[in-house]
Amino acid sequence: MLNLKKTVCAAAIVAFAAGLPLSANAAEWRGWNIHKPDYPNTVAMDKFADLLKEKSGGKITLKMFHSGTLGTQPDAIEQVRIGGLEIGNFNLGPIGPVAAEANVVSLPFVFRDMEHMHRALDGEAGDKISAGMAKKGLVALAWYDAGARSFYNSKKPIMKPSDVEGMKVRVMNNDLYSGMISALKGNPSPMAFSEVYSSLKTGVVDGAENNWPSYESTGHFEVAGFYSLSQHLIIPECVCMNTAAFEKLSAADQKIVRDAARESAVLQRELWAKRAASSREKVMAAGVKFNEIPDKAAFQDAMQPVYDKYLTDNPDIKPLVALIKNTK
Repeated sequence: MLNLKKTVCAAAIVAFAAGLPLSANAAEWRGWNIHKPDYPNTVAMDKFADLLKEKSGGKITLKMFHSGTLGTQPDAIEQVRIGGLEIGNFNLGPIGPVAAEANVVSLPFVFRDMEHMHRALDGEAGDKISAGMAKKGLVALAWYDAGARSFYNSKKPIMKPSDVEGMKVRVMNNDLYSGMISALKGNPSPMAFSEVYSSLKTGVVDGAENNWPSYESTGHFEVAGFYSLSQHLIIPECVCMNTAAFEKLSAADQKIVRDAARESAVLQRELWAKRAASSREKVMAAGVKFNEIPDKAAFQDAMQPVYDKYLTDNPDIKPLVALIKNTK
């Protein structure tokens, strides 16, 4: 027994001297995800776990907990930040109040379309956002799609900004989203996502805004039958890791983790595109009254006060906004 202890001790000393973090030698991580089984993100995060084990030769394992079983998204974000969890798949909306750089993606119409978002976040702008988040305890390893968010409601088609006036619209808990609805002279109603269906059904709110899969999978289309293609927000999701845990890894293991996350993002984006198309077909077949918006410029112009306030409060972010806007 004494010899065994000496052997283990010696191995630990060698590992330390070689600059290899002991925690990375047998990492067993836990990961959070809000989505249900078979959802694109859930499939991709399971793929991420498989790739980690494969690429690390079994040295790094990740046990995923889906369907929000480890708590709400705000709670999980905090858990990853402080190291209670190592990994999380988060929407950048709730991260915005924590890291100013992440809030950039919540500026209405900051992205022209999905492909513009991909080019920006897979490039320099994404690196800058991840660096800002890392200072707050979250390293963004890869970017997942979450679609383009549009307005839906139980009252009428939204064709122009004045159609939102007086409407009670559910938004995520972020001042930028409340400011967006207020700029359109509507009444923003921040609330948990789980409360939206009943609130739409009972008239607590008149409408909400989200992507096709969320609109379909939650049944919101059953109680809010007007969907107007504003595409005012294109907010990606991240595969995020606790900064301290990431920095403890060797350079080689950091590369393994990033490569696995980015490979899973390729799968997620493919699955997302298919899911968005099928969700749109399903709600249209159910009789949803859909409309394009002929003049999005009017909505974009109405957002100027939102931009002015955000950039006044965060002057250091101006170059990042410009970098995104100028991404070809």
